[in-house]
Amino acid sequence: MQLPAPLETLPTESHMPDRQPVIPESMQALVERAGYLPAVKVGATLYCAGQVGRTADLEVILDPQQQFLAAWENLRLVLAAGGCGFEDIVDLTTYHVGLQQHMPLFRQVKDRLFPRATCAWTCIGVVELAHPGLLVEIKCTAIAPLPQ
Repeated sequence: MQLPAPLETLPTESHMPDRQPVIPESMQALVERAGYLPAVKVGATLYCAGQVGRTADLEVILDPQQQFLAAWENLRLVLAAGGCGFEDIVDLTTYHVGLQQHMPLFRQVKDRLFPRATCAWTCIGVVELAHPGLLVEIKCTAIAPLPQ
């Protein structure tokens, strides 16, 4: 069976006419290489793809603390490009390699950067992520604040 050719863009007659791609400038290479969007905004809702601890050159950061910091910073960049901040997140899912080993450090980093008790959080242990050396992937849904 032959697979269909990949679509280069979304169809123009979408059933979601207000669907907006969200791509921070620093993540353009990721979109070109991996073929997915860092986020999609539909109305006021921002759906963020999982963010990991990598550099702008797509290199995995090996130090756990620096990797966790970079993952949160990458998520912050995506949220900002979509008109949101950490305080606008309503649902957060984190995927962890070595969950028990790294959770104390991950939680320390999270507590320094992310407001406590502001969203639902699901934390899942996994065997591996997309690239060797990745320890966490952070995915979320946020609701953009109403214009003032």
